[in-house]
Amino acid sequence: MTTERIIRIMAGFMTLLSLGLAQAFGQIDLTQMSWLWFTAFVGLNMLQSGFTGFCPPEKLLKKLGFKSGNGSCCG
Repeated sequence: MTTERIIRIMAGFMTLLSLGLAQAFGQIDLTQMSWLWFTAFVGLNMLQSGFTGFCPPEKLLKKLGFKSGNGSCCG
C-alpha cells in the first residue's frame, strides 16, 4: 500500500468519524461546531496539500518505510 492510499484512507476515515461523532452527540447544528471543526481541519489540510504539494503525513509515512506511489498526496 502506498502513502497516497494510506493518506486518502486516513482522511476519509477521520472525516466520517468526526461527522459520526457530531451526529451521535447531537452537534450537527451549526451553532455547536466542536466535532465539525475537526472535519474542517482535515478538509483544509487536504485542500492546502492539493495546492502546495506539502503533506506532513506523507513525510511521516515515508520515514516509517512505506513506499510512495505515483499519485498526489491527498487528492
